[in-house]
Amino acid sequence: MSYAVALQPGLHYAVITLTGADRPGVTAAFFAILSQHGVQLLDAEQANFRGRLALAAFAGVKPSAVEALRRDLEAASELSDHAVLIETEEEALAPQRKRSTHAVVVLGNPVTAEDVSEIGRTLADFGANIDRIRGISDYPVTGLELSITIPGQGDEVSHTVRKALAELSSGLGVDIAIERAGLARRSKRLVCFDCDSTLVTGEVIEMLAAHAGREEEVAAVTERAMRGELDFEESLRERVKALAGLDATVIDEVARGIVLTPGARTTIRTLKQMGYRTAVVSGGFIQVLEPLVADLELDYARANTLEIVDGKLTGEVIGQVVDRRAKADFLAEFAADSGLRMSQTVAVGDGANDIDMITQAGLGIAFNAKPALREVADTALSYPFLDSVLYIMGVPRHEIDVLNDEQGIDGKVALD
Repeated sequence: MSYAVALQPGLHYAVITLTGADRPGVTAAFFAILSQHGVQLLDAEQANFRGRLALAAFAGVKPSAVEALRRDLEAASELSDHAVLIETEEEALAPQRKRSTHAVVVLGNPVTAEDVSEIGRTLADFGANIDRIRGISDYPVTGLELSITIPGQGDEVSHTVRKALAELSSGLGVDIAIERAGLARRSKRLVCFDCDSTLVTGEVIEMLAAHAGREEEVAAVTERAMRGELDFEESLRERVKALAGLDATVIDEVARGIVLTPGARTTIRTLKQMGYRTAVVSGGFIQVLEPLVADLELDYARANTLEIVDGKLTGEVIGQVVDRRAKADFLAEFAADSGLRMSQTVAVGDGANDIDMITQAGLGIAFNAKPALREVADTALSYPFLDSVLYIMGVPRHEIDVLNDEQGIDGKVALD
């Protein structure tokens, strides 16, 4: 049984296209003339690109009226400088509009024509068709979103294409992400961030260690842990020992010195304005994070707890260590508390201890990440701007700017 709208008797399929300068009244005149010729509208699409209008209608038209319709469109004063095309090839105009199966996001500084050409060739190797391209960002990176249709079904198809695009990405020097289109993409409602080197720049434990004169020693251990060479809990306890004897007041000093990753505040603010829940899970320390959590109004936060006795750090942590497994467990806890499925979650991180969280989320994003995480993430971002996460989720820059303008906020940062 077909549920497609049927043509009225005596009409044939046609695609009517109008291109030219965009100005008020063009669209109204176009459809007014179509109505004068008894056109049945089945589908329509309009796009404005840098002041140039492209307007198309998939319609039912009387064969005897086609030439008169063309003449009236070309003669209308509002459309006099526009090009008109009417196509009526029956076989080429089957009334089927396939929905794109996937969205591909390309981010770079710059993005070149060669980049898009190579991406197109790679997609064509899998029989994929590019249905639509739109610009989603001109700041702080150039962003393009490609709506594509990939033949075949199942996750294996997506995985194979994703692997090929990932290999291409490293060669071209642009970020390429692919995700299923439709409701699966739009249903995301919870975004959980790692903290150190993701939501904020730098590593908090190294900032604390600097007060003990042991920053380089601790930084070396951190680097090995983030690469996955050391057990995280073991490495954490080893690093925390270097803090023994520090006055607890250094916690407040370090908290005041935290620097947000460029775009972090814009990202969190935009997500919250759109109704998303936001969270942070950190292998760092809750005493340092609490002011940041309050400032950003995050819905959830979990981190390790430093032991303090008589106003001094003991060099120990108390309670559960927030390691790789715990991060994934907390993400599941946040989702359950929000009434969400795991497929509705997004996780963003940079190190090996984010692997479980990234792989269990509906969308896992590796942000300037170590190779161990990039290999398992759904997509990887290489530019140091956290608002790129929004582009991957399908939120274009102009919508972010509108939300900022409504609140009188300058959401852009200076680029060096």
